[in-house]
Amino acid sequence: MEDDLICSLTRQVKEEVIENYLTERCIVGFQIEDIQKQADDLKVLASKTGVRLSRLVYLMIHPDMTQKLLRLLKIPPDSPWMPFADREFNRGARFIRVRAFTDKGKFKKLVWEAYERFHTWMGDYRKAHANLMEECKAVNSNISKFQKNFDLLTILNFLKSMDTSELERKQYLGGNFTADEMASIDQKLYLPPIMFERFGIPEPLSLPLPEAIESALGDLAGEVFRKYEAYVRNLLA
Repeated sequence: MEDDLICSLTRQVKEEVIENYLTERCIVGFQIEDIQKQADDLKVLASKTGVRLSRLVYLMIHPDMTQKLLRLLKIPPDSPWMPFADREFNRGARFIRVRAFTDKGKFKKLVWEAYERFHTWMGDYRKAHANLMEECKAVNSNISKFQKNFDLLTILNFLKSMDTSELERKQYLGGNFTADEMASIDQKLYLPPIMFERFGIPEPLSLPLPEAIESALGDLAGEVFRKYEAYVRNLLA
């Protein structure tokens, strides 16, 4: 009788440990889901920021002028932002309206304003990117603490000692287990850390300040106007 009582109490304690484990795991799971949502939102922001680069490249008219622009902005050929430079501008950004006495002056203002907006969007993207990295570090720290707070080997052995019907009835780990799934419980228990690079999110560009390249950008816009004046005038019409 005493042995039965001890076994019963031991089992209750183990079940309580597992319940605590599942509660903590659920909390961490919500945090991981939130990170994934933030990563998805950041991808959208990256795409919108890239559209501003596409618009700027569109104003360069010719690939030779585009290359000069990219060198001026210090965007390397292997940059993950290059696909936006190669992509046709589809007017996914607000139309820019500028005023000047001449078409040349108007075009220079248009190029300047397009870059200034691209720089602003990239700045916002940089902040969001840094925030997500910090959030990932915090969640990874929580995952590490979570793994250390529970003896997964003990939990695993206890779960494997239970028959399949009992596992199904208690629905441990949020789902029912068949006999074939029992072998993978150890994989289900383990929570891997979040690998930021797996999100496929581009690193923010370190763009020069607009005022730092104002003169050079104006010269480039002037060169584009001089070489492709007819095209530019049609663009401004």
